[in-house]
Amino acid sequence: MTASNPSRDESRIHHDSTAAHLMNSISGELAGRLRLVSLSGRRRPPAPPALVLVAHGSRDPRALNTVRTLMDRVRQLRPSLPLHLGHIELNEPLLPDTLAALGDTPAVLVPLLLGRGYHVKQDIPEMAAASPARARVAAPLGPHPLLAEALHARLTEAGWSTPTDDTTRRTSAVVLAAAGSRDPDSATDTRRTARLLAARLGVPVVPAYASAATPTVATALRALAARGRDRVAIASYFTAPGRFATQCADQAPWIAAAPLGAHPAMARLILHRYDQTQARTEVELASA
Repeated sequence: MTASNPSRDESRIHHDSTAAHLMNSISGELAGRLRLVSLSGRRRPPAPPALVLVAHGSRDPRALNTVRTLMDRVRQLRPSLPLHLGHIELNEPLLPDTLAALGDTPAVLVPLLLGRGYHVKQDIPEMAAASPARARVAAPLGPHPLLAEALHARLTEAGWSTPTDDTTRRTSAVVLAAAGSRDPDSATDTRRTARLLAARLGVPVVPAYASAATPTVATALRALAARGRDRVAIASYFTAPGRFATQCADQAPWIAAAPLGAHPAMARLILHRYDQTQARTEVELASA
């Protein structure tokens, strides 16, 4: 019986292990390349960047429920798009945690905010820059005609009807109740939305604020009453229910609309901001 040679056996085992490792590497690379090719032989387009919806966060549980419902609407419109949620504060997941989980995946951050302000200009870009994700930040949702569409729909649900006679038109108005910001660009954006809504309703729409800016909702209501406009509705320029939205609605002398919430126009607007950012990125890459 011939004794085996230990050194020869070890050499053969090492050779077999190296060969197996090489085959696995080749197979893995080949599988990765094949994933980019369709059955017809054409190269598949790269996966779209993830859409990260950036919500402010709220202690009111209705806010988070609203955001999740809105995300469901976005998924229904574009099922193949990777969709994630991140909050600036108060709710989980926080935006830095969402971005960390994405790793270096390309992403477009769409703020669920209605105008320019500190969160849009500072907080969100800084969180994006500090993360490993290749993230671009979209414009805030407002101002945009789709917001006016959603505001009009919420007012109609609350009982609003466009005046058809001159007497009713002269006594009617809407207060566009917003959160408020010390940033003048935020007020500019809210005034633009007020003009878009006024064009749809055919009556004056006055912006007013719950905090940090003037006029307050109470001041706007008094000014309208002094001009003989006592058929005044409150349009809730908030993305979700919360303390400020409730405080503004409680001051309504007639009807108060619900916040924008998960209205279908909001879902379309989120995807519009995502697509805008994607198109801008492609133009920048093409011109680089």
